[in-house]
Amino acid sequence: MDKENSIKLFEDKRVRVLWDEEQGKWYFSIIDVIAILTESENPRHYWTVLKGRLKNEGNETVTNCERLKMVAPDGKMRMTDVADTEQLLRLIQSIPSKKAEPFKLWLARVGSERIDETADPEIAIDRALETYLKKGYSRNWINQRLKTIEVRKELTDEWEKRGVNDKRDFAILTDEITRAWSGKTTRQYKEFKGLKKENLRDNMTNVELVLNMLAEVSTTDISRQDEPETMEQHKKVAQRGGSVAKSARVQYEKQTGKKAVTPLNAKSFKSLADKNQHDGDED
Repeated sequence: MDKENSIKLFEDKRVRVLWDEEQGKWYFSIIDVIAILTESENPRHYWTVLKGRLKNEGNETVTNCERLKMVAPDGKMRMTDVADTEQLLRLIQSIPSKKAEPFKLWLARVGSERIDETADPEIAIDRALETYLKKGYSRNWINQRLKTIEVRKELTDEWEKRGVNDKRDFAILTDEITRAWSGKTTRQYKEFKGLKKENLRDNMTNVELVLNMLAEVSTTDISRQDEPETMEQHKKVAQRGGSVAKSARVQYEKQTGKKAVTPLNAKSFKSLADKNQHDGDED
């Protein structure tokens, strides 16, 4: 069953969601929804009490919910109660909340967005652009970041075509690429930037994004040429692809006198942007 975990925002509040490709439906974290609707300090307890009451009332449609793995606050995948759109609408009826109607509209919008994005992937790109702008990234950086998504997708498609389907294998090969060009594993790179569960690419500078793209493009092209079959062969291809970007990194550092791999992260970008804005206001 092909499932995709992600985060959706309702009034700037996070809702963990999971798209089930096979069934063609969204699943929503019930705890997250209850936290928004009730503003309870302990939504888990609220759900436990509500679920008990609904069971006593014989409301099986809501209480017979699935439990699926979603990303917990600590970054680990943990089982949590989820509901599809129909179940969630029934659940909302049992929770007195002034946010009930806006949340219903949000649910309808989330559903239509997925359909729209399937028909026209450019819509998904536009939404990503808007999200990054709201987070304070520059347009130049965003353009680079969106390009990395396309490059990464081509690489993962190539891996899947060659029989690499496990996400853990994706991580292993990504580590090989990253280490080959940057001298650091993905974990070491994140630690260097002071990151925990944040996305590494969202915290790369323009130069880092370009070098990472070069490494992944090279890996994709070498794979298409060599047609690796085993994991060991894929690793060697990944190392070769990363080495192309390493050569570019060495030349960049030699010619500019600057380090390509830096501890700068998204917070640094925003601080610089705020400073530039402040300086501009004073002129």
